[in-house]
Amino acid sequence: MHFKLEEAIEVLERTPKTLAYFLSGLSEDWVQCNEGEGTWNASEVIDHLIEGEKNNWIPRLRFMLQEGENKAFPSFDRYAHLNGMQELSIKEKLLEFQMIREQNIIKLKKLVNPELDLESTGLHPAFGVVKVRELISTWVVHDLTHISQIVRVMAERYREDVGPWIEYLGVLKKD
Repeated sequence: MHFKLEEAIEVLERTPKTLAYFLSGLSEDWVQCNEGEGTWNASEVIDHLIEGEKNNWIPRLRFMLQEGENKAFPSFDRYAHLNGMQELSIKEKLLEFQMIREQNIIKLKKLVNPELDLESTGLHPAFGVVKVRELISTWVVHDLTHISQIVRVMAERYREDVGPWIEYLGVLKKD
């Protein structure tokens, strides 16, 4: 196992800053492009990350530490951000994400004692018994997945424009 709480926090702290640096000031064409029907653009990914900060990671962590395996923690609707999000600019969304994430990292540090809590278990509604370290690891990899998704979606916008160089551009390779 490679998990260390302090290393996980390093990535969690950097995600909002990384996305803000990468996406701030870009034209709408960049932040609104997607890979086709039913896929998300960069702005929608940020909405999803905000939704997760509000209703997934810390609420589930708190629930796990309080309830253990006695009761399954509530499901998380991965698509809730597509229903009724207020229209904010990408700059406003990135700022909201940064503020909520900063608050959640403070909560994470207060909630989890790395010496005692990482192997504590809770009950996932679909997977069954899960560990605190697995939830936090998933939070980190979830961030990395969505950073990768944003980059891939944006690269896809220029798929036809790169011409023969596509052969050397792994981000545009289809499996």
